[in-house]
Amino acid sequence: MSEVKQKPVPRPAPESAPYWAAARERRLSLPKCEDCEGNWFPPSRTCPHCLSARVTFADVSGRGKVYSFVTFHRVYHPGFEGDVPYVVALIELEEGPRLLSNVIGVAPEDVRCEMPVEVVFEDVGEATIPKFRPRAA
Repeated sequence: MSEVKQKPVPRPAPESAPYWAAARERRLSLPKCEDCEGNWFPPSRTCPHCLSARVTFADVSGRGKVYSFVTFHRVYHPGFEGDVPYVVALIELEEGPRLLSNVIGVAPEDVRCEMPVEVVFEDVGEATIPKFRPRAA
């Protein structure tokens, strides 16, 4: 009998809990400063633009482009054994922030920088993970 290998899941810190809660609802929500109106990722308690502590979360479009990427061909965690090769990418959102995620729904060799993408959500255990798939330009 083969052993089921679980993927690791995020353990939200207090400042990232709203991000993960929104993901469970299939929304991409990022920290937003109430003073300078900038948004950023990863979540933090203060605005990296103006250092204000007046931080809320606001939904973003979920559209962006591949800024940079790497294709993993080696299994670094047993939970990903069935996924290789897979793409880990830095996604630049239309709203400006960049976040690390996976590009799915396309062969790894077809991923390119500047490729337009949109967010999709994948349930992994008790967590919901934002990932990105190609979209029409």
